[in-house]
Amino acid sequence: MSKSSQYLTFGIESECFALPVERVREVLDLRPISRLPKAPDYVLGLIDVRGASLLVIDLRLKFGFPALAATNRTRIIIVEAIVEGAALGLGLTADCVFAVSDLDGGALEPPPSIGERWRADYVVGVGRDGGRFVVALDLDRLISGEAMAGTGRAA
Repeated sequence: MSKSSQYLTFGIESECFALPVERVREVLDLRPISRLPKAPDYVLGLIDVRGASLLVIDLRLKFGFPALAATNRTRIIIVEAIVEGAALGLGLTADCVFAVSDLDGGALEPPPSIGERWRADYVVGVGRDGGRFVVALDLDRLISGEAMAGTGRAA
């Protein structure tokens, strides 16, 4: 993964996460999602974005947080992941989206080796946004391989 200088920060539960802005296409308000039969619980289904069908993943469930009803702050972050060498657009739900940040200069520390509530292979590093810790995610690892087993290719 390339070093990004700016990240889109977003919240899930009381945690703050980030994705490199160059991988984010847009941020959408929540919209109707068509369910997919036999998909893992964290795969919410499909949405239509300007004629393209995009898979939507609930990051709360993906990271092991309890399910929570959507609020007026819930957003769908449209991203572009690389899966098996091909670009794949998809949506990720977040409890809220904060802002674009340089994470206090873009310096990331390695993720901690114990005590994390998420899988360490999804994490690029930990940065800071003011006084708050921010977990920078590896989008391709989060989406690829076993992470998406059983969901098929949506679009």
